[in-house]
Amino acid sequence: MAFLDHVLQPPAYGWEDKQGNLVKPEMNQIFKEFFARLNVFKDRKNWLPFFSWLKVLCLLPFFLLFIFKFFSVWMLAAAFLYSMIIMGTHGTIWHHRYCTHGAYKFRNAFWRFFTQNLTINVIPEEIYVVSHHVHHAKSDQPGDPYNAQAGFLYCFLADVNHQPIAKDLNGQDYHRVTLLMKHTGVQGNTYKQYQKWGSYVNPGRAVMAWALSWSFWYLAFYLLGGHALACTLFGAAGFWAVGVRTFNYEGHGKGEHVQREGIDFNQKDMSVNQLWPGIVAGEWHNNHHLFPKSARSGFKPHQIDLAWYYIKFMNKLGAISSYKDSKKDFYEQYHLPYLQTKASVNNEVKTDKQLVIKL
Repeated sequence: MAFLDHVLQPPAYGWEDKQGNLVKPEMNQIFKEFFARLNVFKDRKNWLPFFSWLKVLCLLPFFLLFIFKFFSVWMLAAAFLYSMIIMGTHGTIWHHRYCTHGAYKFRNAFWRFFTQNLTINVIPEEIYVVSHHVHHAKSDQPGDPYNAQAGFLYCFLADVNHQPIAKDLNGQDYHRVTLLMKHTGVQGNTYKQYQKWGSYVNPGRAVMAWALSWSFWYLAFYLLGGHALACTLFGAAGFWAVGVRTFNYEGHGKGEHVQREGIDFNQKDMSVNQLWPGIVAGEWHNNHHLFPKSARSGFKPHQIDLAWYYIKFMNKLGAISSYKDSKKDFYEQYHLPYLQTKASVNNEVKTDKQLVIKL
């Protein structure tokens, strides 16, 4: 079996049936798998998905304090800015374009650490990175950890049900996991530690990073605007952490073929370019599937790409040493040929109309 075929822990209901078709589990099957994988008392190797959702639950009190105690128009604006734009754009910059696809390189470890910690620590890199490589290799096919054709819950709970790495990898395959993660700066377990904990990241280091991140950012927000601002922005981070789990379902047309001519050029899967995720987070998803290693995915003039603006700015400062930009390739390989074909068709139609008129 190829590495990406078995690097993720398969759900109890499996990826595909005997005929090779996607398994679309019932709601009760999805929830059963979800709670089974959160059970750290049954198996300590479940600690990472449990830890990921624990952080979300810990953000809930902040969200409630924002709603019922500190709510105001200004706090609402701050929450919108932090959750929709700052958290969203940072996810694209860090987890997506750097950690997964290596679309750019940092000058040194300091700037990597700086970029990693620009926002509150919420999503574990390991859960995102390894599974996202599988997503691109098997996009909208059985084995895609967030295959939109299997429904909303299949995608929404994928970080627990489908994205964690397998717990029984051999030494060679675990080494390949470390190669996928090494550049992120997240220090990994030895193979012996992996056999104990079932993860790349060590729980002690993960908890320490969480505590330091939240302590630093709460203090920073408190100094800027007291408990009101701190609770508001932490609550906004929780809102984003829940909302981001819906993205791949929406970003792949809710499992339907809804791609538009002249807008979505990648026809190999169901990915689509969406205006809102594109504007607030630079996530022009169909463009990204065309050129996954590009540090820019907003290729057209109207496609605002805040993540790219950060990468380009940091490159000008010298913090980012190199990057890949596929805008020129996009125009040469896809957009310009499309415009030429469209113009040719229009000319043929115009000529036909003229002939009909003469006749």
